[in-house]
Amino acid sequence: MLRLLSVLVVALTLAACGGTPVTETPEPLGDFRLGFNIVQTGGMEKGPFSRELPDETIRLAVRDAVEARLGRYDGDGLYDIGIAIGGYVLAQPGLPVVYTPKSAIVLEVNVYENATQTRLNPETKRIIAMEEAKNYTPLIGSGLVRDGNAQLQSLSRSAAVQIENWLRSNPGWFTPRPGRTRAEISRDELRQRGEAAIRKGN
Repeated sequence: MLRLLSVLVVALTLAACGGTPVTETPEPLGDFRLGFNIVQTGGMEKGPFSRELPDETIRLAVRDAVEARLGRYDGDGLYDIGIAIGGYVLAQPGLPVVYTPKSAIVLEVNVYENATQTRLNPETKRIIAMEEAKNYTPLIGSGLVRDGNAQLQSLSRSAAVQIENWLRSNPGWFTPRPGRTRAEISRDELRQRGEAAIRKGN
């Protein structure tokens, strides 16, 4: 618990990241195409002075934001994303200028090649995301003008941008392979299989 609190304290000093709108077609990332998108909340902790939302609400918000952003890529490969949500803070209303609490979410992320189930990142990637700049007013804070769900959606989108940027910083993971056979499978089927695996694991 103390370790998580220290991470959240650091998070609250960071700025949010931007990203290209999900309505735009991104530049290809090698042969990357999103496979299973598994998000879990086991062990997730609520930070100090945070609003509270159901674990499932938080899980689905992160899952959907990651899918909206990474599901735009259409390479011939298939890569699975595994995410564990470690903790979150959804800022409560504060006092303008005097006390403006911030929101944050902490994720642990791994990426796997679907065909071999080989983890591509040597070490688990920690993502610390803040609300998007458009969602936060420095002198007021988001707690006075937005509810917990709006804060969560913003945090989830911000986290998805960071995950995308991390993948883009490692293009060697997604080098196209000559002769690779494209696995044809729909996003709906992948989502259903992923959710079934989570239910079975619980």
